Amino acid sequence: MPDWTYHPLRGIAAALLGTRRSQRLALRTLAAIGSWPGGGRLVAGMFGHRHAPAHLAGTVAGVAVRSRLGAVVPPGVARHAVRALPLLGAGVVEVSPVGAADVPAVREAARGRRVPVVARACGPDVAAALAPHVDAVTTGDDDPRVLRTTSPSVSAAARALADPDAVVLAAPPVLLRAGPGWFARVVEAATPTTAPPGLRDVGRDPRRWPAWWWGLLVGLGMAGAGLGAAVIALGPVLLGYDRAFLGTGLDGLHAVNHRLVGFLQHDRITMAGTMVALGALYAGLSVGGLRRGWPWAREAYLVSGWICFPTLLHFLGFGFVEPLHAAVTAVLFPLFLAATRRRAERPRWAARDEGPEDVRRRALVGQLLMVITGAGLLVGGVVVSVVGLTGVFVASDLEFLGADPDALRAANPRLLPFIAHDRAGFGGALTATAAAITLISAWGWRRGESWVWWSLATAAVAGFGPALVVHGAIGYTHFGHLAPVLVGVALTATALVLARPHLCAPAPDEAGGAVRLP
Repeated sequence: MPDWTYHPLRGIAAALLGTRRSQRLALRTLAAIGSWPGGGRLVAGMFGHRHAPAHLAGTVAGVAVRSRLGAVVPPGVARHAVRALPLLGAGVVEVSPVGAADVPAVREAARGRRVPVVARACGPDVAAALAPHVDAVTTGDDDPRVLRTTSPSVSAAARALADPDAVVLAAPPVLLRAGPGWFARVVEAATPTTAPPGLRDVGRDPRRWPAWWWGLLVGLGMAGAGLGAAVIALGPVLLGYDRAFLGTGLDGLHAVNHRLVGFLQHDRITMAGTMVALGALYAGLSVGGLRRGWPWAREAYLVSGWICFPTLLHFLGFGFVEPLHAAVTAVLFPLFLAATRRRAERPRWAARDEGPEDVRRRALVGQLLMVITGAGLLVGGVVVSVVGLTGVFVASDLEFLGADPDALRAANPRLLPFIAHDRAGFGGALTATAAAITLISAWGWRRGESWVWWSLATAAVAGFGPALVVHGAIGYTHFGHLAPVLVGVALTATALVLARPHLCAPAPDEAGGAVRLP
């Protein structure tokens, strides 16, 4: 879950607007987005908020709440905070302290509430004026069961919530220092978990296999298919059904254009590397995410998979049924359904302390860079798909080939549909890979989750490496064409270097950093 308030962009906003103004701007923006149709789910999903477990329900000032984890805010930001903070995971919002002059603002804020609002009044007259408009009013006497914390410590808040009568309210400094993802991390740390089952505990009956086994098979199958595609591209290039569709072989393609075979190889090698990258991400999501019951891992798998498998069938739009692609889809899609048809497993993760603050800050910068990379690849995947389904070539392609589409079409009417089906398929695979990268980076950035780092690193090597090598090998070195790849390599490498100490922190039994609850 991204902690955007602590990223460099947040620091720039604070420098330009001041801390208070930037805080109000962030709350106002989240509240506005949350008011759109579906905006609430978008904000909640972006910051990792999901329904709190039942054991966090309780009462605050005599009012029933679904979560005893909330926030305390001053009246000046109450209007936007009451609308925005519940989307991030706050189960109750306390407005404090409320004086006589603040009563109209608190009344206005309470009208749009999503969760109970408690007002802490400065006197009996203020309390009487507020009582009809909020869920509860308290006065100056502190309730010892309510912890108004200014510390961003996730473990301290989780330990406090272990008491079924305790309430934890985060003060504004917490959100400024720890980011809006703090609520979701506390809920995760306060959720009782068990150890994930070992391979021997699962059994051999496929009907009883857990979802993550099926997900792992999809990942391995996707990576294997990518490696197979690479072998074909580096070897015969064209298989029998390719030659049958084109009505010619490699010699015929050379006769059309001496760079055409290399161009086909570069498309197919890039596609193969993307498939291996996607397989690595699916394997990581399965072993590191689905196996331990992370709800976000299943959602990321679903989103990416429902992009991947339909786009594998892009070739049907070109009148060219490619047996290998069809076979890969036919085999892996049922496994994907088996991996995602059930809800996430029971919680089996080990929530950990945040660790050294300077390390966490660098990791958050890395997270931002990784999300930007994923978003950029997502745009690139869509563009490649559109080009493949329409114009087939970009300007640099034609410059490399030294030909125009009409000449290629005249030489062989089936040549352009053949190239287009490769490009459209690659665009779909790239879009699915980008979606997985973006969601893993946005939702999975937690201390000690080394599988996140290794999955992203493996995907980067598999995706970027072959693309750069094959372009150099065939002499297709147009800077504008390769610039997005080079930028992606630079951003990814920087992100992984910055995040490695945080994501690959020692296991709890080595560092004693797990949050253990009774």
